Amino acid sequence: MPRTLYGIGASPGVVVGRILVLRRHTRRAGWYHLPPQQVDLEVARFRQAAAMAEDELVRLRSQFAAELADSMSIIDSHILMIHDRMILDCSIEIITEQKINAEWALAQALLRIKKKFDRIADPYIKARYNDIKYVADRVFGLLSGRETDELTAAGEQVIVVAHDFSPEEAIRMRSENILGFITEKGGVTSHTAIVARSLGIPAVVGIEHITMDCASGDTVILDGISGRVYLDPTPDQRSRFLENEKRQRASSEELDFYTYLDSETVDGYRVRLAANIEMLDELDSVLRYGGEGIGLFRSEFDYFSRGGEPDEEVLLATYRQLLETLAPMPVTIRTLDVGGDKFSKYVHADGACYDYERNPAMGLRSIRFSLREPALFKTQVRAMLRASVYGHLRILLPMISSLEEVRRVKEIMDGVRHELTRDHVPFDSRVEIGIMIEVPSTVIMADTLAAEVDFFSIGTNDLIQYSLAIDRGNEYVAHMYEPLHPAVLRMIRQTVDAGHANGIEVALCGEMAGEAMTAAVLLGLGLDELSMRPPAIPHVKRLLRNSCSRQLAELGEQVLQCRDGHEVREFLASYLPWFYPQEFGEP
Repeated sequence: MPRTLYGIGASPGVVVGRILVLRRHTRRAGWYHLPPQQVDLEVARFRQAAAMAEDELVRLRSQFAAELADSMSIIDSHILMIHDRMILDCSIEIITEQKINAEWALAQALLRIKKKFDRIADPYIKARYNDIKYVADRVFGLLSGRETDELTAAGEQVIVVAHDFSPEEAIRMRSENILGFITEKGGVTSHTAIVARSLGIPAVVGIEHITMDCASGDTVILDGISGRVYLDPTPDQRSRFLENEKRQRASSEELDFYTYLDSETVDGYRVRLAANIEMLDELDSVLRYGGEGIGLFRSEFDYFSRGGEPDEEVLLATYRQLLETLAPMPVTIRTLDVGGDKFSKYVHADGACYDYERNPAMGLRSIRFSLREPALFKTQVRAMLRASVYGHLRILLPMISSLEEVRRVKEIMDGVRHELTRDHVPFDSRVEIGIMIEVPSTVIMADTLAAEVDFFSIGTNDLIQYSLAIDRGNEYVAHMYEPLHPAVLRMIRQTVDAGHANGIEVALCGEMAGEAMTAAVLLGLGLDELSMRPPAIPHVKRLLRNSCSRQLAELGEQVLQCRDGHEVREFLASYLPWFYPQEFGEP
């Protein structure tokens, strides 16, 4: 019976084919006690498995380095994780102290790591636990025996369905027999999704229980753009989607034409289209899709890929590469945006450790944490300012909620500038400082805050959640999350007006920017920059270049008159296809 399932479009493309379901059995770590004389042998067995896992990753890296250079840092991070003390030292410690087998010790070490990551509010950082688990599973497999590799055994073209895939497994899907893949876990920013986009493999992630809802041999349509999966499609659905596939190919060829054109309307109104990224390996995609700089670089990866706080030189190397690669285009780096609960081992001034927070989304996170730990913050600011001589740097402060916070940050930055000047360390004195508008109080105070900073960047992902009191991760209320809610649109307009009245630019870096329907609205609300996932840039550029500023302004005014999100969507569904048939289909 035909069914439509809804997930997250992780890598664009529409494919039709038969399913291969990989129902991997959960490896169970049996426990057994070791005689004292066997403990050292067990530690040696564990070290050997870790070394073999590293060798496998090194070989994979060598095999694909030339063709997938932009994804190699993901494998590099996995190689480093094998030696991380959270995995290696902790497992050996458990083997030695408890005199138990390596499989059980590794399972216990992984459980401890999971408990730490479960306390993290930021979804981007929380997703990094999956990388640690991939590495641990690889070592576990070598300790306890491997299953048959069903990926390489596929003898016909299939769409692979599984609970999850590691980035390395995604790399090995580069085969004419793998049309695409669907997983129960994952998100747009997962490393597996990044690899899939690099390879051009259509993928949909985040469809719970799909391994139980389908069987190998079933026919499925995978739409990696909308995130929809059609199980057992009707002949009419298959015909329509095959036709859409042809249209997508033609559209893709047309999008190549727009990639390197200026992002402006037919009457010369310019909007900068930038990229959201979190790792250096995504730089290639920024250039490939015609991004005009980076509107949001999430700086957290350096803090969690190495199992500890990075020093100034490590941060400087990352920021320098960003700025040099994209110079003279602007690069906006967001300061550390995590909660204090992630740094539970980090001791603050009064000598106590941070306790578990019952509501970390509204607790000690983002700029609040940076201000509470000025030494940590100053290290990051020093690295940013030192890197500023290599390109066009803009520093973005997350989760600002008051004028006092802005002024305290500026005092710290002034102190860092003074130290660098005293020590004859060069930096760009014109670095722009901006704040994220993601808390309702900053919208209300936008006119006052605009006088203190050089630019605004609206973070709609959090602004929507805080304004509508909706937790997207809560299955009972997630359906109420509405980016086109009139309250959200009016807050965006209010922020734009306040910024422009004070002569500063206003950008938007939430997921809204990369969706064609919502991007059309945002362009009509007068934003100066939209920042999005790199593959979305050509779509928004085509929409922009087929518009005129008057038409966009009229669209913005009309949606502001709507009374609820449903009314906004109904209006857009009738309006947009007439003006943008390339994006929204014929009316």
